Amino acid sequence: MDKSILKNDPHFSEGCSSCHKGNNKASRKEDAHKNLVSRPSKDLKTCETCHEDIVKRFKTSLHFTTAGQRHGVMGRFSHNELIKFDKNIFETSCRSCHASCGDCHVRSYPVGGIKLGLIKGHKFIKKDEGRTCALCHGGRVYPEYTGEYGGSADIHYQKGMVCTDCHKKEELHGNGILYKSMKDVKDRPKCSNCHKAGVEDTERSQRPHKIHKEKLTCYACHAGSHYRNCYNCHIGKGAESKPGFYLGINPRDKKTFTTLRVVPTIRDTFKAFNIKMEHFDRLPNYWDSAVHTIKKRTDRTRSCDACHKEKKDYLTEDILIKGGSKANFDLIYKQKSK
Repeated sequence: MDKSILKNDPHFSEGCSSCHKGNNKASRKEDAHKNLVSRPSKDLKTCETCHEDIVKRFKTSLHFTTAGQRHGVMGRFSHNELIKFDKNIFETSCRSCHASCGDCHVRSYPVGGIKLGLIKGHKFIKKDEGRTCALCHGGRVYPEYTGEYGGSADIHYQKGMVCTDCHKKEELHGNGILYKSMKDVKDRPKCSNCHKAGVEDTERSQRPHKIHKEKLTCYACHAGSHYRNCYNCHIGKGAESKPGFYLGINPRDKKTFTTLRVVPTIRDTFKAFNIKMEHFDRLPNYWDSAVHTIKKRTDRTRSCDACHKEKKDYLTEDILIKGGSKANFDLIYKQKSK
């Protein structure tokens, strides 16, 4: 604790006990720390006292509700299995890692047993992406973006851009709407927000964008290297991570071709809780993913043959995960016969 910040930060004007409780009149440490609340912002009412508008929106944000995790898997369950999942797994496992205000602005929350502790000596900070975003999103997105996972860093990172240059505070704090997943957020970042179609420097650059408009996602061509995919996920036992690059039909929009990422839900993921996932085959194991390995020049932008002749990185039946969902077959692109 850097005592110099006590006088300068308004968060300390009411003393430590205003948030952490305990007994600030006690002379012995043991007595002073009795009933101490180590993570006060877990109860949003603590921050709501001063930040009412922000907390009101944050209560329904995906960072706080973790609704995306529930919505992503619930389609595999029967009605009774979903009840069991909500009671025995979602609240005790998935919900345990939801973010509170302090997890981003004061102290990094432990993820997978890794603790980074106070971000800057208990100073309340607006952002420190290497210790906030990177800790929770460091399994795949952040190391892809910075080049730590292999390959070169994303071109936006090389240009000096950070997470909040695209992901604004309205997205992180929420807008008061209770979304099921990030895909439902209408104002989420899009490449076209900065890179307008039709304003390319040359006809050579304009032509492929016109031809592939609404048929390909930007990252289908501009993702520059392998990205992280997870396999064999079991509650309490972790998962295995491998690099991969998969191009296939977008499961959310069958008209588009995009990068796919393996989602680590296998048939016996919840076996220990007597959940068989009766509708496992309704959902695929590969989902559209906006990978953060963007480059201007890639194998696919340099040559049409990479896709149209070589079918480089296409998802095929031979490489589908073993024992996966039958819905995976629907994502394999079938070349139209001439």
